[in-house]
Amino acid sequence: MVGAGITLAPTITQASLFGDPRPSYATYMGGFSAPKLDKVRFAFIGVGARGSGHAKQIAAIEGTEVVAICDLYEDLAKRSADACREQGKGERHKKIKMYTGGEDDWKKMLKEQKPDAVIIATPWRLHAPMAIGAMNAGAHAFVEVPLALTIEEMWQLVDTSEKTRKHCMMMENVNYGREELLYLNMCRQGVIGELLHGEAAYIHELRGQMNEVERGTGSWRTYHYARRNGNLYPTHGLGPVAQYMNIARGEDNFKFINSFSSPAKGRQLYAEKNFPANHQWNQLDFKGGDINTSIIKTTMGRTVMVQWDETSPRPYSRHNLIQGTKGTLAGFPTRVALEGGVEGATENHHEWAEGEKLAQVYEKYEHPLYKRLGQLAVKMGGHGGMDFMMLYRIVECLRNGEPLDQNLYEGCLWSAVGPLSEASVAANGAPQEFPDFTRGAWKDTEALAIVQ
Repeated sequence: MVGAGITLAPTITQASLFGDPRPSYATYMGGFSAPKLDKVRFAFIGVGARGSGHAKQIAAIEGTEVVAICDLYEDLAKRSADACREQGKGERHKKIKMYTGGEDDWKKMLKEQKPDAVIIATPWRLHAPMAIGAMNAGAHAFVEVPLALTIEEMWQLVDTSEKTRKHCMMMENVNYGREELLYLNMCRQGVIGELLHGEAAYIHELRGQMNEVERGTGSWRTYHYARRNGNLYPTHGLGPVAQYMNIARGEDNFKFINSFSSPAKGRQLYAEKNFPANHQWNQLDFKGGDINTSIIKTTMGRTVMVQWDETSPRPYSRHNLIQGTKGTLAGFPTRVALEGGVEGATENHHEWAEGEKLAQVYEKYEHPLYKRLGQLAVKMGGHGGMDFMMLYRIVECLRNGEPLDQNLYEGCLWSAVGPLSEASVAANGAPQEFPDFTRGAWKDTEALAIVQ
């Protein structure tokens, strides 16, 4: 089986498959700093629901030039090109080349334009091959979530990034949310003591996307719900919790995962209610459970509960809970409980400090990055400003020659919950071991700094 795997996928090295030390040509990318770029020339592949926002915001950031946009739909490419020119106020982004000729036009774009960085916001199955193509063409790759769909693809990304010395970052925007940055700062300062347990989720009812039948997110994502059974979208909740715990950054790492799915009911019922009996959605056998719950065990023995549900009629939540020996920080709504109480808010840990009672907490522990960029980010928008802050930091790091806030291995590790949860569900919840994409180097990787 291993021999056949190497034959069918020659870009997966033997070192990758067996977790051996990296090849002699490879550079560990955990704290990698690329050479400074005075101006970052960006190209975009996919400017639909997510990519259009990224293009417009990148165009507004100083030190950028949008050189090319690729999309299957000419109207979407033109819309984003016009938005970029408007953001540039006529002085920048004058010569945006559009590529809308077909499914392989992105390859032509990379060859002709030779951008410094490529932002990829396409259907999930295209993320890994496009990121690999971008790095091989000499560009840094910035990819929407998840980074890849299979463990094999993740190893290919690792091999390619280490060989080309190009960044490959999964754009987990939630790590730049105000609450998430606040909690990261509080964890770093030891406010809740030693970390024990986290809870992460993506609870977001999105059945309405099924009305996008011919074009749009629902036209391709619906097939994933039908054919796959696990946690298909783990990273929004998991990314922040992993960074609180310094996962794969010197302190701890994910060890194994057990996963369970509920029955698959909601999507089929929605299709039967809203579409004719002969509609393509009613021809699908929806196998993906409406809600998936997984438990991750770390090398230090910590636990992380991860949930995913894009089907059930319930309010949005990412949980965002981190529990320590001295207290707990939780989200949705933002609330804090500390042993001995929260100063100026509560008397003990039996009561949450929330709402207006958190004023002193924000004043004392607001993340420096949010203090610097928060007001501008909120004005620029994108999920409350987290999108803009993420993109601003990408540009800032590339121009200053600094390591990115999220490295390649984190993107692979968080995305690995997808295929590993599917394997666990199929095996009646049996544990599935996480690969060590760093090949042991995580033990010497520095924790994410509290960026000023």
